[in-house]
Amino acid sequence: MAALGWLTHRRRSATARSVLAGEAAAEAARKSAQENEEALAEGVPLGAEEPEPEFPVAGDERAAAFFDLDNTVMQGAAMFHFGRGLYKRHFFGKRELARFAWQQTWFRLAGIEDPEHVQEARDSVLSIVKGHRVSELMTIGEEIYDEYMAERIWPGTRALAQAHLDAGQKVWLVTAAPVETATIIARRLGLTGALGTVAESVGGVYTGKLVGELLHGPAKAEAVRALAAAEGLDLARCAAYSDSANDIPMLSLVGHPYAVNPDSRLRKHARERGWRLRDYRTGRKAAKIGIPAAAGLGALAGGAAAGIALHRRRR
Repeated sequence: MAALGWLTHRRRSATARSVLAGEAAAEAARKSAQENEEALAEGVPLGAEEPEPEFPVAGDERAAAFFDLDNTVMQGAAMFHFGRGLYKRHFFGKRELARFAWQQTWFRLAGIEDPEHVQEARDSVLSIVKGHRVSELMTIGEEIYDEYMAERIWPGTRALAQAHLDAGQKVWLVTAAPVETATIIARRLGLTGALGTVAESVGGVYTGKLVGELLHGPAKAEAVRALAAAEGLDLARCAAYSDSANDIPMLSLVGHPYAVNPDSRLRKHARERGWRLRDYRTGRKAAKIGIPAAAGLGALAGGAAAGIALHRRRR
């Protein structure tokens, strides 16, 4: 009985952390949306890279769209690209870089998000940014976007987002990446704002802790639900886009779920429920396992070698 009580307490605690993470992400997203509106008013370009795709809901102000980031909007993981940029600026050494490379290699080869790797990436980023000012990381994040992320945006997914914008709807990124990084990406793409993992800061300085937990899996659904309530949205008229089965809770919230570049579990789930599918990866192998393009195999092999070497040294 004592064990059962402990397990029930643990589950309740996990749910409470998910709700807290979702609410914190929603609050941060609304603030970032206001900043993005101001930036757009100053002339930030929004042009799509592909013709506008067909979408079932148009001109409905109570409808909005929610996009996962990693491998849905952008090839690879945002935290990995962010880590590369921080390494270049001497925030950490080669050992940590090898860890990031191994996590990215797994993500791209397996086509799925491993919870253990996500947790490790979170802990790595938190330890690296602890003691740094939020403003400093925002400035660096802008530079990292230009260096590593801009060229990795999927044109097809970008066009889907633009269709919602052109229909007068708000478009939000929903990601486990730090909300500061997600906000930069959203602003650069001309989106409304971003829901992301909220790192605690005191006096504008990161403490190395999170507010709630990583915005991942069920926490994403909580964030979308909280934001929809605050914005007066009807989720049955909203759309959500993701590549991962981990985001089934978020996709299941809306009336128009899309599986974009889906992993095998999400593809199966989407087909069973009649969800729309979009795959912007090129080549037969890419469509099968989630590697963005054959041209990237050289860089991928290098990352795999570094990750394997690190793994062997730990044994």
